[in-house]
Amino acid sequence: MKKDEIVCDCDVIHADVVESVRQRMPDENELCDLSDFFKVLGDSTRARILWALDESEMCVCDLAVLLNMTKSAISHQLRALREATLVKNRRDGKNVFYSIADDHVKQIIEKGLEHIREQKQE
Repeated sequence: MKKDEIVCDCDVIHADVVESVRQRMPDENELCDLSDFFKVLGDSTRARILWALDESEMCVCDLAVLLNMTKSAISHQLRALREATLVKNRRDGKNVFYSIADDHVKQIIEKGLEHIREQKQE
């Protein structure tokens, strides 16, 4: 055990707290889906794509130039983001433009960056 590690060494179970949390706890499938959601966000390339799309709707070619990657690599990552419903697309003639799927995703990206930036200031 590390010197600054905190360990709960009480012998009392706070049954009211445990039961209250147990009743509100999401079911196992929802928690697995939540874990999968964060796994998708856990890739730095996908995080870069999401940040770019948070700034502006973009096509694969634009993202490839911005991130210095191949169109194939960008398309591969966009597929994972679409399957996780984090991005959506729209067709305009021959062009397909990608954007953040909804405000929830936008808020997650922005709040995550806000958290990281605050941690660096401490």
